[in-house]
Amino acid sequence: MSQQLNPAKMSGLEILQAMAEGIFPHPSICHTMPMQCVDLSEGQIHFKVKADDRHLNPMGGVHGGFAATVLDSVTGCATHTTLVAGESYGTVDLNVKMVRPIPKNIELNAQGKVLNISKTVIISEGDIRGADGKLYAHCTATCVITRLAK
Repeated sequence: MSQQLNPAKMSGLEILQAMAEGIFPHPSICHTMPMQCVDLSEGQIHFKVKADDRHLNPMGGVHGGFAATVLDSVTGCATHTTLVAGESYGTVDLNVKMVRPIPKNIELNAQGKVLNISKTVIISEGDIRGADGKLYAHCTATCVITRLAK
C-alpha cells in the first residue's frame, strides 16, 4: 500500500484489505458479531460468520438481529470497496428476508455484492449460506454516498 497507511488517503478497498491482513484493527462489531473477512475485491466481499450464545432471543434461537447485522455489514463493506479516498457512505435501507433460522455454533458464509452504482447511491445484495449452499437469509441494501467536493 503506497499511501503509508493513512486511511484518509486510502481507497475503501485498500482500507478493508489492511483490516483483512491485520494491519488495521477490525471494527468492534466483529467482536460482537463474529465475522472474519476471507476474500474481498472491488464490489464484493465474503465473510465467515458464527452465531453463539451471545446472539440468542428469549426462546433460545439465534436472534434475527444477528442475520440483519451481518447482512448490513457485508453489503456495507461491498459498498466500501468501491469508494475513493475520503468518500463515505451510510445505509439508508436494508430489506432482509429470513429464509430459515440461523443455526448456533455453525460457521456460515456471508457474501455481499454491489449491483449498481450511481452518483449518490449504491445498491447491493447480500446472503448468508451454509457450507452446503443452503440459503439462510438474503437482503438488498441502499447506501447513500458522500462524494468528495469537486
